[in-house]
Amino acid sequence: MNTAVALDHVGIAARDLAPMCAAYERLGFALSPVAQQSGRRKPDLPVEKFGSGNRCAFLRHGYIELIAILDPALFDNTLNRFLGRYPGMHILALAMTDEDANLARMRAAGIDIPGVAWLERPVEAGGPIAKFARLPFPDPPEGRVQLIRHLTPELVWQERWMDHANNAVALEEAILCAAEPAETAARLSRVSGLPVEPDPAGGFLLRLPGAARAAGPFAEVMETRVRVLPEAALPEVLPGVRAPVSPYMAGIVVRTSDGGAAVRRVLDGIPTVTAPGGIMVPPEFAAGAAVVFA
Repeated sequence: MNTAVALDHVGIAARDLAPMCAAYERLGFALSPVAQQSGRRKPDLPVEKFGSGNRCAFLRHGYIELIAILDPALFDNTLNRFLGRYPGMHILALAMTDEDANLARMRAAGIDIPGVAWLERPVEAGGPIAKFARLPFPDPPEGRVQLIRHLTPELVWQERWMDHANNAVALEEAILCAAEPAETAARLSRVSGLPVEPDPAGGFLLRLPGAARAAGPFAEVMETRVRVLPEAALPEVLPGVRAPVSPYMAGIVVRTSDGGAAVRRVLDGIPTVTAPGGIMVPPEFAAGAAVVFA
C-alpha cells in the first residue's frame, strides 16, 4: 500500500529524560528501558550512534515515545532545534506497510526526499537491535513528521512493557494546532497520501483507516486520527491549552480498556480537567503535551 495506514506513535521531547519518564510513570504508564539511538544522517552515510535516546510506553495499538538528549557530545537528532521552540510533543509518526511504494508516491508528488532513512536502537542495554524504515517529510515547521515501518516489531512491543496501571491500550488521536491550519493539513495529506476533511471543531481532520499489525504486532484494524485545529478552537478540545507557537503539536487521546475507570484512581492527586474526549492531564503534568484518556 502506498499510503499511511495508522497513527504509529508520537514523540514527546525534553532535554532530560528522567523527569519526563517520572511524569509518565506517575500517569500510570509502564516504560521500556532506556535505549540510545543510532542511524544514518543521510541514506548514503554510515550508521552512527546518536546523542538522543528514549523510553517508550508501548500500547496494544501504537505507542508514546519519550525522547531526550543522552549524550550532548553526539549528533542531537534535531532535538535542540525542537526544544528551542518548546518542550513537549515534536514527533508525529504514521505507520506504513511499504516504504518503497510510499517513497515513489512522495517523489511523484514533488516531495524532495532523498530516500529511506534507517534508524536502529538496542531494545535494552546489551539486548537485540530494533530496526525501523522511515520516510521523513523534509523539514516541516510542525516538527518531525514521518512515515515509519517497524522491521522488528516483536522486539519492542513486549508484554512485559505493556501492563499499564491506567489500562491504556491505544494511541487513538494526535491533536495539532496552527495559525494556518490549511497549510499543516496540506502537508499531512501529502506525506500520508490521504485526503483531509473538515474537523467538527474547525480546521481539518486526517483519518487513518487502520491495518492489522501496522501499529504493533497486537494492533487490530482501527481508525486513528490526526486533527489540525485553528488556535481559537484548541481550548475547546483541550481545555485551558493555548499554543505557545505555531504550528504546535498540542496533545494526544489515549484509549483505555475500561472507559477511564483505572485512570481515575491512578490520577488521584493530579488536577485533571474534563475534556470533550475524556479525562485530560494538562501539559504541565505530562512533559508539555496534553494527554486525554478516553
